[in-house]
Amino acid sequence: MRSRLKDVAQRAGVSIKTVSNVVHGYQHVRADTRQRVEQAIADLQYRPNLSARSLRAARSGVIALALPEMDAPYFAELARHVVAEAEEHGWTVLIDQTEGSRERERVVTGGIRSELIDGLIFSPLALTAEDLAERTDSTPMVLLGERITGSPPIADHVLVDNVAAAREATEHLLGLGRRRIAAIGAQRTPAGVTARLRLRGYRQALRQADVATDDTLIQGASQYRRAHGAEAMARLLERDDPPDAVFCFNDLLALGALRTLLQRGIRVPEDVALVGFDDIEDGRFSTPTLTTIRPDKARIGALSVDMLAQRLSGDLKGPPRESYVGYELVVRESTAGAEPVA
Repeated sequence: MRSRLKDVAQRAGVSIKTVSNVVHGYQHVRADTRQRVEQAIADLQYRPNLSARSLRAARSGVIALALPEMDAPYFAELARHVVAEAEEHGWTVLIDQTEGSRERERVVTGGIRSELIDGLIFSPLALTAEDLAERTDSTPMVLLGERITGSPPIADHVLVDNVAAAREATEHLLGLGRRRIAAIGAQRTPAGVTARLRLRGYRQALRQADVATDDTLIQGASQYRRAHGAEAMARLLERDDPPDAVFCFNDLLALGALRTLLQRGIRVPEDVALVGFDDIEDGRFSTPTLTTIRPDKARIGALSVDMLAQRLSGDLKGPPRESYVGYELVVRESTAGAEPVA
């Protein structure tokens, strides 16, 4: 039989209110009393009734994090930062994988889980601004990524300046004297907003350097996986005039491209310099190590949780706001050669 709050109180020799104060993390409980209550909770394997707590206090202590792909290293690393920050608030994180499906994303925002969660951090791929404008659920939400932007913002939003970051990555390659710079990762689908922003930054850098854009050097990728980077790189190498540098729109594409280059006996960076985006851990251990754009994932996690906490506490009021986080270019062997800069 499931233990109740009353059972814990009897075992610890305290009032039900005192047990409740310990469970909710209130500070004004004597240390010896807290220890007795925590021991009773452990002995009885007591677990709070979240649905009952929600009815009484309008808080479950649970937030949701909805991401497109949990097996993508970038999202896995981002989730780790969100979970760590949520723990500082005493929150449990319910993680949902949408796979970029509009139907599943509509479920996430439609309130079907609102009785379980206090707030939502959400990185959409398929939903439109119109979809979110029709949202009737009042659960506080923070958006991640660039899929849905606008003025004024629809919801609190944390994002990276992808245009500026892609421009800096391409400028780095131009600074090495490379002029036939390819791009891997273009997408024409409605969900490909991030790809279009990175392509815009790539084009801007070429234009500012008075380098003509060769659209045949721009390769699409339906998904941002290693295999798609490898296939795109193979197509580029079939040309009579292959590129001398490649900017990949994420690190997985870059690692796939790197595999193809090495299989063909092409030296990196001597023959082809390579830059990725995301700074996933794999790129720090590839051979050669990968030059990349490093978004501040820790800051994304901290800021998204903090904005949610401020909405829940009432400290943040008024219209939704957009907040940009920083990034940096991390130069490693795939552009700098055998001696990494960082």
